[in-house]
Amino acid sequence: MSDGPSPTILLTNDDGIDAPGLATLRTELTALGDVTVVAPASNQSGVGRTRSHTAIVRDHPWGVALDGTPADCVAYGLRGLDTDFDVVVSGVNNGPNAGNYVVGRSGTVGAGIESAFLGTPALAISAYHSTDFFLSPPEEYDFARPARIARRLVARALDAGVYDDVDLLNVNAPVDASSPPVILTEPYHDYEQDVEHVSPEGVAADGALSSDLELDGVDPDDLASDEHVVRLQDRTWPGVVGWESPFPPTDEHRERYPVGTDRRALVDAAVSVSPLSVTHASPDSAALADVVETISVE
Repeated sequence: MSDGPSPTILLTNDDGIDAPGLATLRTELTALGDVTVVAPASNQSGVGRTRSHTAIVRDHPWGVALDGTPADCVAYGLRGLDTDFDVVVSGVNNGPNAGNYVVGRSGTVGAGIESAFLGTPALAISAYHSTDFFLSPPEEYDFARPARIARRLVARALDAGVYDDVDLLNVNAPVDASSPPVILTEPYHDYEQDVEHVSPEGVAADGALSSDLELDGVDPDDLASDEHVVRLQDRTWPGVVGWESPFPPTDEHRERYPVGTDRRALVDAAVSVSPLSVTHASPDSAALADVVETISVE
């Protein structure tokens, strides 16, 4: 950092205020600036930028715990506290957030998007293991390296004026690589969805039992005669490979994911840094312009 005043940092996550990744990141960021935590009271993974109309706020030694989503936490922190924050940091998430579709669904990234819409730059930091991939249970992993990377990126990005052009940095860092390369990336664009019809007995065509239905509070016996259940499952995350790493370090995956994409960085056990914009910029379309000119409203 320069010799100017230390930055004021709003810290949140989507794994909940008691998650080890947040605790490690708070310790690291405290060496950089003044840190206030506003984080969900419970796990809010996968909620994207979902917002609530009301939320209960509880005092916490680091700040507050909020019964709501990561985006709720950011909205409260930036507009409900008497502090002008220089940057919002979200994480460290248990598991990576890579790929365009996953980034859009992530609560960790959703907090950063909410921050950017409210005019404050943000960094979302997620951790992965190059072999285990998902950090489960998180208490068995060390989040120190991703936390250090986040601190260094925040400091240098603020100093260098990165946020003059960028709304949000989405970062994925390995916990197990001793000196991982840091790569400028963009989210990889691929997505597919499997839709499977479930029998009245709660069994899918692949023979799976009704555990998914039970988790969702669905009892097949309670369905009406004109109702049935469908199971929706991503094919790209993690989908076809179960809960193992969908990005193993193989030649096949290196060919599938081009250099410069966040998913290729995960294959190579690197740190991916993807600059994102929340402007939803409109592409030029001569065809659409012609259509609009020919539309008449009777």
